[in-house]
Amino acid sequence: MRVYHGSLERVPSPEIRQATRTLDYGTGFYTTTSAQQAEEWVRKRMKDAFARKGFVNEYELDLETLKHFHCIFFESPTDEWIDFVMSNRLDRNFVHNYDVVYGPVANDRVYTCFTLYEGGVMSKQNLLAELRTYDLVDQYLFHTEQALKALRFVKAKEILL
Repeated sequence: MRVYHGSLERVPSPEIRQATRTLDYGTGFYTTTSAQQAEEWVRKRMKDAFARKGFVNEYELDLETLKHFHCIFFESPTDEWIDFVMSNRLDRNFVHNYDVVYGPVANDRVYTCFTLYEGGVMSKQNLLAELRTYDLVDQYLFHTEQALKALRFVKAKEILL
């Protein structure tokens, strides 16, 4: 399976880097099965960083290798997925022990709904109902160095502004 990672640099050797902000699934190396999503993300990063170029890095993901790791898969928005994302985004001390996490991307539009839920304006049931109307893109988080061994670099496509 092919997965993609948007970055301001070529990333032939993925690594786990500490994030400067809280993320959906915690610290790690994020990829998606959508090349378009990776390109949109890198274009946003390029604008934020005033960069003139970025890269969509492509990898081969060995799904058989994943069977040897401690993984959690959220196929769609669920109560458990919401709780997991909220814990990662709100509690800087929250740490999970999964090697790989898979599930929907809680992008900016989705996060607006999460903010309403967090503020008590929207119930969890209404949040789930709203999220199920969205066409959500997926993401894989590789949380450990060991899990990164399931990825093999294929190429990097240069993106120019």
